[in-house]
Amino acid sequence: MDVLIWAVLVVIFIIAEIATVQLVSIWFAAGALVTMLCAYFTDLSFIGQLVVFIVSSAVFLALTMPFIMSRRKKKGYVSTNSELDIGKTAVVIQDIDTDKGTGRVTLDGVDWSAVPANGEVIPTGSVVTVKAVNGAKLTVELKQ
Repeated sequence: MDVLIWAVLVVIFIIAEIATVQLVSIWFAAGALVTMLCAYFTDLSFIGQLVVFIVSSAVFLALTMPFIMSRRKKKGYVSTNSELDIGKTAVVIQDIDTDKGTGRVTLDGVDWSAVPANGEVIPTGSVVTVKAVNGAKLTVELKQ
């Protein structure tokens, strides 16, 4: 009976991993597989099987974590192509004033929050150059 429980858990953990694709439950699936084999070939109590499950899952996690971390570091950051907006011109549609906390521009038909690069107030209708992109906010200065 214990073997069946562990087999069902293997399937559940694999389905959960496929559904999430976040490497959340793959170690539990491997741990449940090892525990299922131990339950089949030995006469461990259920507590012993739980210990095997926890230890084997932790071992699989410890063995694979350095590989996963090195893969993530190699990939670097995820590009959103926002750096492509730097240097483009935009039109101010709401006065950009740091003191008042206001400022909006239109860039390529998209409305953005904006802050001045040098603290100056930039009036509505001005043409500005994008100097930086910080999340959903553009840092701009008057176009020269």
